[in-house]
Amino acid sequence: MAVKIRLSRIGKKKAPFYRIVAVDERKKRDGAFLENLGTYDPVGHKLLQFHEDKVMEWVNKGAIMTDTVKRLHKGYKAKAA
Repeated sequence: MAVKIRLSRIGKKKAPFYRIVAVDERKKRDGAFLENLGTYDPVGHKLLQFHEDKVMEWVNKGAIMTDTVKRLHKGYKAKAA
């Protein structure tokens, strides 16, 4: 089972809001996930929250981040530093 860290949309129409989740890559975008790793709100205040310890735990287990999540995570770490 290959695990990916990707975005799962939970917002309303024209008001996107995303969960950052660890999920089996064969599952649907908004299907069942293994663990919630954070949130991302691209509208308004551009809220971005990662549970850094959980993210690193999944990466160490072999999970692969999608390009979008990788870009968001890089920006998040740069702001935190």
